[in-house]
This record gives sequence, structure tokens and C-alpha cells, in this order.
Amino acid sequence: MTDPHGGTADAYDPTVAHPSHELVHDRADALLALHHAPEILTVVNVWDVASATVLADLPQTKALATASHAIAASYGYEDGERIPVDLMIEAVGRIALSTSLPVSADLEGGYGDVGDTVRRAIGVGVVGANLEDRMRPHIESVENVAEVMKAAEAEGVRFVLNARTDALLMRGDRPLDDAVADAIERGRAYLDAGAACVFVPGLIDEELATRLVEGIGERKVSVIGVPGSLSPKRYEELGIARISYGPWPQRVALTALQRSALELYAGGMLPPDTQLLT
Repeated sequence: MTDPHGGTADAYDPTVAHPSHELVHDRADALLALHHAPEILTVVNVWDVASATVLADLPQTKALATASHAIAASYGYEDGERIPVDLMIEAVGRIALSTSLPVSADLEGGYGDVGDTVRRAIGVGVVGANLEDRMRPHIESVENVAEVMKAAEAEGVRFVLNARTDALLMRGDRPLDDAVADAIERGRAYLDAGAACVFVPGLIDEELATRLVEGIGERKVSVIGVPGSLSPKRYEELGIARISYGPWPQRVALTALQRSALELYAGGMLPPDTQLLT
């Protein structure tokens, strides 16, 4: 693969090797339109160029999203901003450079400077992001969302922020009703600050999905698909805008690798439908 400046992928430099501003602008608009469409946006998360390429080859794939946990794991780091921000930006930049599809990046909590991190992500071709509130104080979380949008505006990009609230994920011993009310209050504030969507991770059943949509807004809530989740179609019927899968696609791939290795160690053969290298 060559970059726009005539180099190779090995010569990747995130400060220069990125799509043009016009392409970034167009991809941002395309990603925003996918969030506003009546159909749910189903995003199967990727973690490197190989996984991104496999999915981008499928006509059903409309956009790509990275998973911070999966990228960190591929470099030997634990999740939770343990991976250096420079390495994360390089990883998502390589993915954005490898495809013509819009790419949204999981930028965790912003790596200490949400505005600068988003500015750098836009610089390598990323047009949307997840940003975790980690249950920081309400005003700080809202200010972080506003800072993201301010940075994107300075770059001239209609950045698609999928603002994440951990109100359910980190509720601990709090009553569920209190956590849901907190998620709704934070979600509304994030939308008011410029976010396109509100990501509420956790196992979201039908009742919870209905309450979140009623409280935050139709086509304004994003969920994660985990074992036991509803189908994308059912979430769509309930008014959910987007479903993604976080680190689970990588786990599926690694499980398949392990199973294949056991088969080969036992004297078996490679699966006959294995993709050929190109």
C-alpha cells in the first residue's frame, strides 16, 4: 500500500499520511448521515488494517469503528489509556488511510487532552469518535464534549461524537432507576454540547432501550452488542441509532484462531473457505 505522498505503509507518518481535507469532510458528512438514517447503523469494530480491509470489502459495511481495547491488546497493553496516545493515533490513522469508508475511533477518555487528541485524530483521517465520561463530574464531562466540538470546528470538520456515559456500566450499588436517570441527564447535556449520539454501554434489554430512547431521544442512543443483547433489528424498532461490538469481534477472531490451531495440531486441515492472500 502506498500513501498519497508516494511512500509505503512502513513509512507511515501520521503527520503527513492522511486523506485530504476534502475527503475527511465528505466522510464526516457521510458518517453523520448514517446516524440520522432511519436504519440502525451496525458497526463491527476493527483493530488493525487487516481487520478493517476484511470488513471494508463487504458491501454491507457502511462505516468502520475502532475498539480501544482491541488495539491496545494487539500491542500488548491493557485497556484504559495504557497504550501511548501516539501509538493509538498511529493505529487509527493507518486504518483510516486504508479505506474510503468513514472511520470513527474509540479515543477512550481523551488521553488527558480531549481537544488535542481529537485534533490529531482528525489529522490522520478520523471523522468520529467515542469519548468516555468515566463518571467524571457532570460539568467536566459536558465541557469535554464541548471541547471536542470546538476542536473539530477549528479543523473545519462536522465531527461525529458518540459521547459515552458510563452511568450504567459503573452504577455499582446504586438503584438502576438512579443510574438510568443519570444516563439520561448526561446524555441530553452531551447532545446539547454538540454530540451526535449518546453511547450507553452495558447489557441493554428492551425495557432499558425504551427508557433511554424516551429520555435521550429517537435515533440518539448508541448501544453495544454483547452476548445476550437484542438483535440489531429489534434495537432499530425501539429507536436506537447505532450498535457496535467493542472488543468482541477481536475475541471472535482469536477464538477462531485458537480452534483452528487445535484442529491443525490434531492433524486436521485448514478450513476450505479460508480467504486467499492477495
